[in-house]
Amino acid sequence: MNRPEDQVLVIFGASGDLTKRMLMPSLYELHARQMLPERFVILGTSRTPMSDDEFRLSIRVMLQELKGENNLKGEEVDSFMRKVYYQPFDPENGADELGERVMFLMEENAIPMKVVYYLATPPTSQQAITKYLGRSCLFRVKEKGGWHRIVVEKPFGINLETARTLNNSLLEVFRENEIYRIDHFLGKETVQNILVLRFANQIFESMWNRNYIDYVEIYALESLGIEKRGKYYETAGALRDMVQNHLMQLLAFVAMESPATMEPEVIRDETAKVLRSLRLWTGEDIARNVIRAQYEGGEVKGQTVPGYLQEKDVALDSDTETYVALKVFIDNWRWSNVPFYIYTGKRLKDKRSGVVIHFKSTPHKLFEGQCQGTSCNQLIIRMTPDEGVMLKFGLKMPGGGFKVQQVGMDFLYASLCNNYLPGAYERLLLDAMQGDSMLYTRNDALEASWRFIDPIESYWREHPGKDLLCYAAGSEGPDLTGVWDVLPPVSKEEKNVCWL
Repeated sequence: MNRPEDQVLVIFGASGDLTKRMLMPSLYELHARQMLPERFVILGTSRTPMSDDEFRLSIRVMLQELKGENNLKGEEVDSFMRKVYYQPFDPENGADELGERVMFLMEENAIPMKVVYYLATPPTSQQAITKYLGRSCLFRVKEKGGWHRIVVEKPFGINLETARTLNNSLLEVFRENEIYRIDHFLGKETVQNILVLRFANQIFESMWNRNYIDYVEIYALESLGIEKRGKYYETAGALRDMVQNHLMQLLAFVAMESPATMEPEVIRDETAKVLRSLRLWTGEDIARNVIRAQYEGGEVKGQTVPGYLQEKDVALDSDTETYVALKVFIDNWRWSNVPFYIYTGKRLKDKRSGVVIHFKSTPHKLFEGQCQGTSCNQLIIRMTPDEGVMLKFGLKMPGGGFKVQQVGMDFLYASLCNNYLPGAYERLLLDAMQGDSMLYTRNDALEASWRFIDPIESYWREHPGKDLLCYAAGSEGPDLTGVWDVLPPVSKEEKNVCWL
């Protein structure tokens, strides 16, 4: 892959946890692999007063904590730090010290007028920052033959109306093709490999439709709780926090039609079509097809943990869901009447995420032990833990007779020992620098996902606490036996499978 052209990266919210734990370590890895532009400046900015050296020291300490001092090369870290600067900034202040500093650094480092702005900030700050950029001297970079792009972190609003308001504020300064709405789920190698798995292998793509697939599961399960984010989680819940963005985008990748080319806009056209084809649930259909639950106190990995209602900044009578399961239908030719089951939750037994394609069973049972009803044949695309792809099918057990045993073939990315597996933010930061928006969310797809989510949120507000289930922390989640024919996936170790 070619290195991006020379440019400046401005990170708003540079004193925050996201910058220190995800963005700067990812940028350092890109630097160590010589993937950053030859002339490149990282300018961190936030309200916190800090000098360049103080900011560099905080980043160095974080790198040592995350990677271990023995795993860092002193000269490599020093050369990276020479690219790093800091400028205090208040978007409400009328002064333009930030813009002037960026222009100075460009001139000092012989960098053309090309800037990426990364908003690692809460949504409440995004509109103020965007307005500042519109009136700053930075807005003139395009007039001088350059370009600018803006990367926006989720949440992208809390409903369709607020998402449109946020987008309109961005469009006052940037064009749609300059706006990069980041979803780190799409930066995972396994997610991107869904495209290759499908469209480079006739064995899978020929069966990737309603004729051969019984149902599909998409899940992202976490063992952690809300981790002192009570104020945020009370306004979000599992549906907004995970489904509206991460899992909807993953659904779109799994279900999209074959693109004509691998150009970013062509790919994004196809994913947007999927989200526009979602069957919208309303009224009592929501109660039948959407399940919400909340964790109670329990035990996780040998430690006693509190229930959601005992977490800091959570209302004692809160009905915010920490677990949600949805049955989703895509009303188009390929997927007519094929259910997609989406699960996500916190404080569960294990941290696991992935996609399971359940192929239909054979029409006639010939052998003892052969699966019926739900198929032996499953394609498992696992993102965590241990990114990889697994295939399950039935084989004859050794000995007399024809008794069938489920077996599985297992490929792990870690087995490719000579290949570096980049982190999600590494891939997405590099794409933004190169102007590749394929793995970023476009506004029409964002609005389509909110059109699906909004009626569910409205129904829950109108029926507070209705059908809210409970589950013990450290469990597999709420008991859905008898609620749906299909139950949530369990870990590989608990499946009756012989892995080859």
